[in-house]
Formats: sequence, C-alpha cells, structure tokens
Amino acid sequence: GTIQTTFTFHEDSFDGELKTYHPKGFITDEQTNAIWGMQFIWPIKADYRIMYLTEDYSQTIVARNKRDYVWIMARTPTIPEADYQHMLKLIENVGYDISQIQRVPQQWSENPGDK
Repeated sequence: GTIQTTFTFHEDSFDGELKTYHPKGFITDEQTNAIWGMQFIWPIKADYRIMYLTEDYSQTIVARNKRDYVWIMARTPTIPEADYQHMLKLIENVGYDISQIQRVPQQWSENPGDK
C-alpha cells in the first residue's frame, strides 16, 4: 500500500547544497495506480497524478488536480523536442497554462553527490 521514494537535487544551482527527501507514496486509486498521495510531512498527503507515461516508462508527466504544479520527467537528461512538445500539448489540454512551464537545466552523473 505504500511506496518509498527518493528525491535528490542540488538546491538553486549545480553547485548548490545536495538535498535528499524520502517522501512516502500512497496509491489512492488502485484500479489505475495513477493517483497517489505523497507524504513529505505527516499527516499531509499531497495529490500527485500520473497523467502520462510512455510504454517503456522512459518519460512521464506528474500533475495535480488543482493544476498548480506539473512535472515532466525522463530517465535521460534530455527529451527529444517532438516528445517535449507532445507532452506540453497534453498538459495544456487538461487545463494548465503552459506559458508558466519552466525547463530546468540538467547535469547528470552516476553518483548524485558528484558535481
């Protein structure tokens, strides 16, 4: 009934402090497994919805019912432009203002602690 997750990132820049969070995921729609509650701080569970997922699990869109946050994620540091535009269209079609979407620069390494 729960999923342990890990978010690791450098705060504010590639050279920023390394941050790691371990929120717990709770599947709230067991028919599709697409709607989760993510708990960073007890007892609050934030709404996370898997609104798009490629068949090979290489790209996904995680959205919220409130339409206040959305994440485009991939298993690679870059997304082909055609795929990115396709995902933006999907996001727009469910009511997000895509002019507010911000691409975040990526710098990947095998070890998240490396710079």
